[in-house]
Amino acid sequence: MDAPSQDINLNSPNKGLPEHMIDVPVDTPAGGDGVGVLSEVETEELKSELIKVEDEIATLRQVLAAKEKHAAEIKRKLGLTTFNELKQNLSKGWQDVQASNAYKGASVKVEDLNKTITQSEVYKKTQATLSTAGSKTSSAISSVGSVLSRTLGEIKESPTFKSFEESVGNLKLFNSKT
Repeated sequence: MDAPSQDINLNSPNKGLPEHMIDVPVDTPAGGDGVGVLSEVETEELKSELIKVEDEIATLRQVLAAKEKHAAEIKRKLGLTTFNELKQNLSKGWQDVQASNAYKGASVKVEDLNKTITQSEVYKKTQATLSTAGSKTSSAISSVGSVLSRTLGEIKESPTFKSFEESVGNLKLFNSKT
């Protein structure tokens, strides 16, 4: 922060002014605050001017709000929704990233790293081990499925299950008759 060009006094008449305007003289008495040095006519003129300026500010705000509403209506008619604008901005941003030298350099390095890893002996051994494990797991799950299917078939044909099935069937018939 450049201390000489920054006025941190919130009540300062220079607050918010560009640096070249800070030295512009202000009609204030040697005492400092400017209160009581204006005639009644000057005070009334300044109050009148202040009212006009505040009215102009209010009018400008209304005009700006109307213009923003009109712009939104035009965008809606053109199908330019906020979501579409965001999507376009993200797409454009991603294209800019992909076109950047940093991205291109990183992409080349990632491709080189990928080649190095996939051609290494450790990667090849890990890939073979995982492939074998996957095949064995698939075979084991298939065997378990076959055993379960056969066992459930045997249970369904057992005398105990048939007896249970008859009891349940009789209950259904009994409930439907009542």
